[in-house]
Amino acid sequence: MSPSVTADDSRRGLLVIGGTGLSPRILQECFGEAEFIVAADSGLDSCAAAGVVPDLVVGDMDSLSDPALLKRFPPDRVMVFPRDKDETDTEIGMRILLERGWRHVTIAGGAGGRIDHLLGIAALFEREPAPARWITEGEDITLVTGEAEFHGWAGSTVSIFPVGERAAALRSEGLKWPLDGLEFRRGFGGISNVATADRVLVGVGIGKLLVVHSFPRE
Repeated sequence: MSPSVTADDSRRGLLVIGGTGLSPRILQECFGEAEFIVAADSGLDSCAAAGVVPDLVVGDMDSLSDPALLKRFPPDRVMVFPRDKDETDTEIGMRILLERGWRHVTIAGGAGGRIDHLLGIAALFEREPAPARWITEGEDITLVTGEAEFHGWAGSTVSIFPVGERAAALRSEGLKWPLDGLEFRRGFGGISNVATADRVLVGVGIGKLLVVHSFPRE
């Protein structure tokens, strides 16, 4: 599942959030790649279901299934915030990871539920610094600056979106409809492309891209 991305991968943090929970299988893959794990609110439920103990729990805890889960952690590993606040629990978790030096942040979860939260997570990729990846039960979304190479994608669906005003000088290998020379401006993108090879390469000369890999339906 893990792509090879041109980026500073030296400090990898994982932010597990609420929404439709991830399967233990996908979460275990995420956990295996992370050096520091933060659970935001009901993301703790997903961690508990997968048998993984996060390093830190943050949020207002308004959607946590059982507040007793917090008793498993010493006070210095739980940060409770008021419900009336200017940040979402996801934003809080992202901010804390960045403040602690975890520059390569993967967000896990968040699909389903309210559309405003979904759009809020997508908007995080417009910020600087932005998350590196977002993994849901059905998609693996990667922020690409420069060039990224992915493996094991043959036959799967791949969609491409610009981040910011535009993404230009695009290039690709292993896609049914090549990206070479294309430019996507904000509000446009390439939906439902198909990986024709096990290896897929996506590059962008100007700007950034979100590459959305849809998992095959089981």
